[in-house]
Amino acid sequence: MQDFFLSNEAQAKDNYIKMINETAQAISKAFIDDRSYSGPKPDELKKIVSQASILPEKGLGWPKVFADLQERVLPNLLRTPSSDYMAHLHGPSLVESIASELIISTFNQSMDSWDQSPVATEIEVETVKHLCKLYGYDENADGVFTSGGSQSNQTAIILARDWFCNEILKYDVKKNGLNEKCSKLRMYTSEISHFSMEKSAHILGLGYQAVVKVPVDSRKKMNLQALKALIEADKKAGNIPFLIVATVGTTDFGSIDPLEELSLLAKENNMWLHADAAYGSGVIMSKKYKDRVAALSLCDSITVDFHKMFLMTISCSAVLIKDCSDFQALTIHADYLNREEDEEDGYTNLVDKSLQTTRRFDALKVWTSFQVRGQDGWSEIIETSMNNASYFYSILKADNDFEVLTEPEISSVVFRYKNTNDSLSADEINKRVRRLLIHEHGIIIGQTVSDGRVFLKFTLLNPRISHDKLDELKALIKELSRA
Repeated sequence: MQDFFLSNEAQAKDNYIKMINETAQAISKAFIDDRSYSGPKPDELKKIVSQASILPEKGLGWPKVFADLQERVLPNLLRTPSSDYMAHLHGPSLVESIASELIISTFNQSMDSWDQSPVATEIEVETVKHLCKLYGYDENADGVFTSGGSQSNQTAIILARDWFCNEILKYDVKKNGLNEKCSKLRMYTSEISHFSMEKSAHILGLGYQAVVKVPVDSRKKMNLQALKALIEADKKAGNIPFLIVATVGTTDFGSIDPLEELSLLAKENNMWLHADAAYGSGVIMSKKYKDRVAALSLCDSITVDFHKMFLMTISCSAVLIKDCSDFQALTIHADYLNREEDEEDGYTNLVDKSLQTTRRFDALKVWTSFQVRGQDGWSEIIETSMNNASYFYSILKADNDFEVLTEPEISSVVFRYKNTNDSLSADEINKRVRRLLIHEHGIIIGQTVSDGRVFLKFTLLNPRISHDKLDELKALIKELSRA
């Protein structure tokens, strides 16, 4: 039984150190070049991982299973630290966040009650306090870590609905459930906002009908005049506007909705303003560009993702709210978990403000990496990626073979090769180029659709990417397109 867990016994410690060291060495050996992917197509991968059973009658033991991992799995995993990976809002992981993961996994704290995570609870509380200050909130603010941007957005939408029902409609939806008026609640968000808006509306029992999609302008920002018209039209139709969701860094374009104007509009209409800044929240770390997101302080709640621009291991997200009392919507006490008597004596039970019960100690990654890098280090990381996007945009704009949709505000560049040959459309060429890059060159870039046309996308989160690298990639895409 000595190899079951890490304990205070010498043999258990030796087993743990040996297994972790072997794993670290094998992972390092898997990085044989800077390609982001080894190349197999889906049908090939299925054959590689196929086996009769993953639950043999007798256990095979770690050495045999580990050898199999090294042969079949590690070589085919996506290498996100590669400068050839730029497909999604999914980047490399800072080494200190990987080290933090080892601590998180080994000690296995559960962040629902203080007695399951004593110092971990206090570190999350401390980290949230500093995050609120970073985004311009005062001492009355609060927050909680979540599984990702979707859950952060869902949490904010729940709090917004309950606040509106309690304060404006004078109806306690927490105790009494949805009534007829709730079916008329409407929330407004960009037509290119994240799909978690619809998902959240469905889960809350409001339905997709509650999500009003607002057209965007030529820079892919929410159109204010269209939003005002939609709100007025809904009021006349007997519907009830309660929430505006601004996107601070749209998934494809990185566009930032006009927060100051949206804040004024929300106040005029007694609405909650939430900022889905899962992508763009990292811009606050840049000394040069932070003014682009400074108006986040005007929002009633903010989604922050640390596994995007902040380059931390998945998953790591938080939702911050301006008024800590709004978290009461999620509080319910259980004698076996978050006893009121303990909380009165200073024991913090974070389950009081979380949709999750069992939850990881992800705050450690933020607590660690913020201190490791400092303000200067973080500013350099963020600005390198944003400067790379500006550079790539400029060289594409100067090349008549390419079309670029919008000038980047953060670090995403959406473009397409626009020349066509006799047999293929531009859409087909761009699709084929992306597949060739994946399977023949180990390079993974994004693909999306705008106005019915196929575009390619670089999401430049990796500060190791250089201007020379971007020059090479542009040349390769042009070569493959012409071929």
